[in-house]
Amino acid sequence: MHKNDIKHLQRAIDLAAKYGSDGRHGPFGAVIARNGKVLAEGWNAVVDSFDPTAHAEMQAIRAAAENLKTHELSGCTLYASCEPCPMCLAAIYWARIDRIVYAATKEDAAAVGFDDSLLYEEMAKPWPARHVKSDQALQEKAARMMKSWAENPDRVHY
Repeated sequence: MHKNDIKHLQRAIDLAAKYGSDGRHGPFGAVIARNGKVLAEGWNAVVDSFDPTAHAEMQAIRAAAENLKTHELSGCTLYASCEPCPMCLAAIYWARIDRIVYAATKEDAAAVGFDDSLLYEEMAKPWPARHVKSDQALQEKAARMMKSWAENPDRVHY
């Protein structure tokens, strides 16, 4: 690990401590860097923003994408005070971030009330067996719409 990795990871922990100390924000911080340069920072803002997706990693991804004016963050490393949850991990993949460096584990988070084990279990189940009920309809219409989008020569591939 490079010394910048430790510096950026420590910054993520510092953000988690700073914003988490008020008890309103979760104890999570994140930093995104490319070539050693910090592009964005984030901290948990779920309660204040009334947004259940406002995790530290999501906030940092949004800020980095806005700063770079792109949806694609290849070449970046995300530093997180804790192992990313399933939602954040999916966003990291969607953003094409190359690397994650994290401090606390998902078990450490679970020990203080942030237990994502249900999410991991649910994602492994078929749709009908999940806690959140789902129904599926109009597949043919939606599939035609998607095919039409795919045939559009002006579409932006992502």
